[in-house]
Amino acid sequence: MVNFTIDQIRAIMDKKSNIRNMSVIAHVDHGKSTLTDSLVSKAGIIASARAGETRFTDTRKDEQERCITIKSTAISLFYELSEGDLAFIKQSKDGSGFLINLIDSPGHVDFSSEVTAALRVTDGALVVVDCVSGVCVQTETVLRQAIAERIKPVLMMNKMDRALLELQLEPEMLYLTFQRIVENVNVIISTYGEGESGPMGNIMVDPVIGTVGFGSGLHGWAFTLKQFAEMYVAKFSDEGEKGVVDPAEHAKKVEDMMKKLWGDTYFDPAARKFSKSATSADGKKLPRTFSQLVLDPIYKIFDAILNFKKEETFKLIEKIHVKLDTEDKEKEGKQLLKAVMRRWLPAGETLLQMITIHLPSPVMAQKYRCELLYEGPPDDEVAIAVKNCDPKGPLMIYISKMVPTNDKGRFYAFGRVFSGIVSTGQKVRIMGPNYTPGKKEDLYLKPIQRTILMMGRSVEPIEDVPCGNIVGLVGVDQFLVKTGTITTFEDAHNMRVMKFSVSPVVRVAVEATNPSDLPKLVEGLRRLAKSDPMVQCIIEESGKYIVAGAGELHLEICLKDLEEDHACIPIKTSDPVVSYCETVSEESTQLCLAKSPNKHNRLYMKARPFQNGLAEDIDKGDVSSSQELKTRARYLAEKYEWDVAEARKIWCFGPDGKGPNILVDSTKGVQYLNEIKDSVMAGFQWATKEGVLCQETMRGVRFDIHDITMHADAIHRGGGEIIPTARRVLCASTLTAKPRLMEPIYLVEIQCPEQAIGGIHGVLSKRRGHVFEQLRVGDTPMFVSKAYLPVNESFGFTADLRSKTGGQAFPQSVFDHWEIMPEDPLEVKSRSNVLVSEIRKRKGLKEDIPLLERYLDKL
Repeated sequence: MVNFTIDQIRAIMDKKSNIRNMSVIAHVDHGKSTLTDSLVSKAGIIASARAGETRFTDTRKDEQERCITIKSTAISLFYELSEGDLAFIKQSKDGSGFLINLIDSPGHVDFSSEVTAALRVTDGALVVVDCVSGVCVQTETVLRQAIAERIKPVLMMNKMDRALLELQLEPEMLYLTFQRIVENVNVIISTYGEGESGPMGNIMVDPVIGTVGFGSGLHGWAFTLKQFAEMYVAKFSDEGEKGVVDPAEHAKKVEDMMKKLWGDTYFDPAARKFSKSATSADGKKLPRTFSQLVLDPIYKIFDAILNFKKEETFKLIEKIHVKLDTEDKEKEGKQLLKAVMRRWLPAGETLLQMITIHLPSPVMAQKYRCELLYEGPPDDEVAIAVKNCDPKGPLMIYISKMVPTNDKGRFYAFGRVFSGIVSTGQKVRIMGPNYTPGKKEDLYLKPIQRTILMMGRSVEPIEDVPCGNIVGLVGVDQFLVKTGTITTFEDAHNMRVMKFSVSPVVRVAVEATNPSDLPKLVEGLRRLAKSDPMVQCIIEESGKYIVAGAGELHLEICLKDLEEDHACIPIKTSDPVVSYCETVSEESTQLCLAKSPNKHNRLYMKARPFQNGLAEDIDKGDVSSSQELKTRARYLAEKYEWDVAEARKIWCFGPDGKGPNILVDSTKGVQYLNEIKDSVMAGFQWATKEGVLCQETMRGVRFDIHDITMHADAIHRGGGEIIPTARRVLCASTLTAKPRLMEPIYLVEIQCPEQAIGGIHGVLSKRRGHVFEQLRVGDTPMFVSKAYLPVNESFGFTADLRSKTGGQAFPQSVFDHWEIMPEDPLEVKSRSNVLVSEIRKRKGLKEDIPLLERYLDKL
């Protein structure tokens, strides 16, 4: 029975301080979708008995079959807080009804672009950690993304039933496990966060405040210290006898109690007192409060029910005031345990309280998120409206992804309203990511056909949606590819483009089995590019259609979607291919010269490699073309010991104006230099996008212009003369600076029991990988190995690893860095040389690398 109507939701959308936009994020298989079920069942959308098994937010057939989430799914829930709980909310509130817009996101690293898209439209995140495996590599990745977007985290320790039943941990050991996980999460938060003095204040998670939950999603029970503190406040005080309780006073008592339930506080049962020392007055060892007052009752219930102690079970059930219906009374063992725990500590209730009390409302969050989101000036009309989340201000929506509809080839634009109100039929400006204010390109003026609410598997039509809410739009999908900004304000700038933590390094060529189906394939590729925030569909010069994705699994899902949903034709695919980069390893051995076709202009240049870490800083955006000259020069001088004068004379970054290659003007006293600057820069963008070895992008190269001789007459130094000349001299500089290939490397995290470790080393060494760290997970028999593995060697790695370890090892790979291949590609028959030949052959180029003479001119 659904507890709310669309009208109720629409009414609460106007109460901005009672909205919570949040995503559920975690490592793969830590139980996000299972846990989300508890929330969905609390709102009455699915039956509570089936919560944990339904995985309601896994809407696709392949998600249900593979038991992994592939696409993030949004759903809106309505929840009413009781009078007593409202007193715990420290921010402004408006009535007791709350609207929670929840997005369940994938945990697999190949789909982390879905997580980025989900985080952009939310303000808070529920971070789920499996308390048996602890904090894993993907937990860190998604948490880092969340903090970069200024999103407040709360933590949920899931799979507590495993810790009790499989590992059978003692209460003290379990407490230490919990404490270790909280510490690990806080280390990540403090590493990537802005500290307590930042705009968000302190965002560390802490059980004492109630921002950490414990429980089991599969069994549907969970608690924070607040639940237990409330039980004990009622038990220890005389509140129950008075009848009337002041909510604020009650909240204060509960908060004081919560402080005693965690950390080094001990409980003396004889004196019924809390103490700071671990021994009592008569020298007895005292139990820790958390173990005695929180874990002990749970352990007793587990023990009584699973060991079939009938009398004890009924006594305990009475003590915790749980009423079972006749059907549940007949259950035994695990089934009974599930029913009792679910009634006593319902997960949905606990999590919804944690979300409403501790996560920020749009009113609060947009104040500190606005400067990160909006590209325009911080004091224009839009920025002020977004900061104040003002429904009367100009409309501002960020579309973070496209969701396929049942109607083939059409998409819902999924995004968030940051200011104003969006309504059906409203005429808006649709601005793509390449739009620049004042220009006409990538801009459309169109009406919105319909506004809708996303409800997991279905959508509900809604008249209009005010700011602070998540929305689906119909009819704008023809004008946007993946993301964009929608506004009604003429001088509005774009919302900032999202930064992804993975890059598309694996690609396959696709072709239609039937040549006559080519138009369908092209249309299918266009739809595929829309449906996934990360996938890239490219047409190579040889005429091949390329699909690039983040990894093996991501590509597999994309190609399946292409064949079944988007193109609906049989397709053939090539073997997966990895993107490489080209770089140089030393400074050019000579000053390279290239003359223009009319022989009147000469360019002299040299190339040299970057210092370690600079290319990564450019990727992160610490050094970029949009920075002020002074700031950039100071950063390069301090960190990389650049000459400040040189650092100020950086002409541009490339490829695409922002890549990790730099063009520096090192000339002295050249006249008319600015007149050909644009042409040289265009040549540089071209050369860095298609390197000289095999037309792969270049990375980590600094090109210095040493001298330029130009014709006095402007007509003889136009773009047609300068651009190809610049490209030739850049190619020559690369070939004289010991060129090298760079290959992408995965960081692989493998979980396995001790006896399987030998198998892991065997598989890795065969594939040029190496383990660099091995740790035992807490006090479990499991080990975590971290290794580096070239992406090129990773195809079939998972299957190979499972067969060699009897299915006991679970790998998780995430793109980590680029590494220079030591072999010289110019030396015939070396590994790099063979690789370059293969790439050139695939791209339809001549197999041999062009000779230096082709690019270098004699004086």
